[in-house]
Amino acid sequence: MTEIQEAIVEDVQLTPIQNFYKNSHIFITGATGFLGRVLLEKLLRSCPNISTIYIMVRNKKGKNITTRVDELFDDVIFEELKRVCPKFRHKIIGIEGDCCLPDLGLSDQDRQTLISKVDIIFHVAATVRFDEKIKLAVAINVKAPMYLVRMAQQIKNLKAFMHVSTAYTNCVQNFIEERTYPPPMKGEELIKIVDNISDKSMDIITSRLIGKWPNTYTFTKAVAENVIAEEGKGIPAAIFRPSIIISTFKEPIPAWINNMYGPTGICAAAGSGVMRTLQCDASSNGNMVPVDMCTNSLIAAAWEVGTEFEKNKQSCKEQEVPVYHYESSNDQPITWGRFMHLNSTNGVNYPTIRAIWYYSLTLQKNRYAYLFLMFFLHLVPAFLMDTVLLCIGRQPMMLKVYKKIHKFIDVLSYFTTRNFEFQSTRVRNLIQKMSSEDQKIFFCDLKELDWNVYFKVYLKGVRVYLLQDDMKTLDDALVRWRRFELLHKSLKVLFVFFMCRIAWSIMVFLYSLI
Repeated sequence: MTEIQEAIVEDVQLTPIQNFYKNSHIFITGATGFLGRVLLEKLLRSCPNISTIYIMVRNKKGKNITTRVDELFDDVIFEELKRVCPKFRHKIIGIEGDCCLPDLGLSDQDRQTLISKVDIIFHVAATVRFDEKIKLAVAINVKAPMYLVRMAQQIKNLKAFMHVSTAYTNCVQNFIEERTYPPPMKGEELIKIVDNISDKSMDIITSRLIGKWPNTYTFTKAVAENVIAEEGKGIPAAIFRPSIIISTFKEPIPAWINNMYGPTGICAAAGSGVMRTLQCDASSNGNMVPVDMCTNSLIAAAWEVGTEFEKNKQSCKEQEVPVYHYESSNDQPITWGRFMHLNSTNGVNYPTIRAIWYYSLTLQKNRYAYLFLMFFLHLVPAFLMDTVLLCIGRQPMMLKVYKKIHKFIDVLSYFTTRNFEFQSTRVRNLIQKMSSEDQKIFFCDLKELDWNVYFKVYLKGVRVYLLQDDMKTLDDALVRWRRFELLHKSLKVLFVFFMCRIAWSIMVFLYSLI
């Protein structure tokens, strides 16, 4: 910003949420991740009076922290920020740290800086791999938040400590309320176990250790929530539970995405013609939320946590750590079947040039029916393609690709074949508390989300930002797509023809026996 623009910003009437963040010093973990990037961009663009944002960054590939922070802002998602607020960079301070390391790997000097200056903390960092090794999952998802909440207790002017969890921490429950549940294990106890048992032994006992939980991710997140609930008492702390986060709806650019997790991975694989069947209940709720709306809700929740804590502190009223659910099943539900249908109808407008076949995805809830389809729709074509590759002197690869895809499907199947119900009143009440201007700036009302509009460009985002397929190739991709469609339909006709011939031959044979 120019000096004149900065003066105008100072004079403009700030909204309640913007005023809450005015002159704040914020610490964000996971700022280089998917949700973290959108959070960082939104705070800088919509809360221009923020003083400083400290972001924790790992030292990677021999690059120093300044270089890594500069590279972060090369992402296309920050282009709008650079346009409206070109002089934002001085507000960003990189802090070297790593959630895998004891005490986050922070130096004593950086730790003291954070304690003395920071007043708002967003703990977004996590390992979201469902099949993560238990030791690493505990280090990142349990030890890191434990260290952070204890550090937060030492901050004198703390306004808000937001721990980002997941709506599925308590997926062993049929109906999930906006409260913390008894943990599968206390944090200190779990840490003691993983620190005193070898990696090999831990791998052997992991399934027994996590018990009813489907994976190490949800298990460690459930343990971490208890840590925050117990040690967050007495400070303005909250637990924020988003459901499945997908690409942006509106801002800063529509359909931006940078990861293959969950539904996006399914769309990328199916849209490329690689994935043709999926173990999934089409009638179950997909429970997805756009990342920009999720971010706005998180920012607004921190405002409410801070203001409510001040009110209760003045009345000497003890406050439990609140839990915020941000999920779509109550306000704007979408089933897996509808999700796939919207993608198939809109995705034909943005096929990728890298597609190897036409889009054709069959959802099958029954495990045995899925395995049957998997054999004929995945393994048989993969074997034939690898045979052709061998014959022409190239390295076979399709069976390896499908091995990864099947592992991905197996990991997701726990969530795609079940219907989860959630209580989600806190965010609804939060939206009603927000001023009309804040509701526009920090748009997070899922009742106003139109999935038909959203999915018109969803696969365009997957194509451009994830598959790195430039729109210049679209015309060629459409021609290629129509050829695949013709081949696909021709094969279906041939298959039906041969099935009819076989059935006819069997009938003739049986008739000859009479």
